[in-house]
Amino acid sequence: MPPYPDRPEEPDRSDQGVALVTGAAGGIGAAVVRRMAAEGYAVAAIDRREAPSRQLVAELGRGGHRAVHHGADVSDGDAVERVVSLVERDLGPITAVANVAGVLRHGLTSEFPPEHWHELFAVNALGVFNVCRAVSSRMVPRGHGSIVTVGSDAASVPRVAMAAYAASKAAATQFTLCFGLETAPSGIRCNVVSPGSTDTPMRRQLWGDDTSGGAPAPNLTDFRVGVPLGRVADPEDVADAVAFLLSPRARHITLHDLRVDGGASLGA
Repeated sequence: MPPYPDRPEEPDRSDQGVALVTGAAGGIGAAVVRRMAAEGYAVAAIDRREAPSRQLVAELGRGGHRAVHHGADVSDGDAVERVVSLVERDLGPITAVANVAGVLRHGLTSEFPPEHWHELFAVNALGVFNVCRAVSSRMVPRGHGSIVTVGSDAASVPRVAMAAYAASKAAATQFTLCFGLETAPSGIRCNVVSPGSTDTPMRRQLWGDDTSGGAPAPNLTDFRVGVPLGRVADPEDVADAVAFLLSPRARHITLHDLRVDGGASLGA
């Protein structure tokens, strides 16, 4: 087993390493990018939506942070491999990965389009596989690294009209934990952060019109009544949990699924 270095009393966050964040243009993804930059990482923001991702990188650059953007669809394994190679060439060895890229579609199974099922699994599950596979081929020989997959509490708590989404997130969660078991002997930690209802543009846009069929479009604030803490999460709440698990402060935590849902899943 690789030895643990002594923990410094005041860790230097000026150069924590290189963080790769997928889904960087989304609400949670952008929050993770900003949080990792604030922690002192050079950040590679990966998203197939290039305009908002480039804007985020430009914002970080103006603030003195080192960040780059790469446009890629995580469901394309060859594209992911190319991006990982470019990031390591331009920024240096990747030390932290946040799998945030995801799509959200809801609808009763009887009326759910099969193409939406395939889309959910291509991005939410296959995308995580592609990224983990690409980065692990670099991390394993180096003997260190940390990976966090943003899942969902729906992966373990049944939700009406969310069967396909929940299944894709359950696949991503279990893959990440099994992958972490494989890579732990090489000093690589793999964890999951599972948010509950979070106030993101993707969720608001989806629920603004019931295009996926079968389920009424709810008001996001209605979910506060089902959250013991009485509020819907902000993206920053999730980003803080991701940043912690990626950091040296969590050096003895792996194979863990951390719920960031205000208690909505009742600890399940």
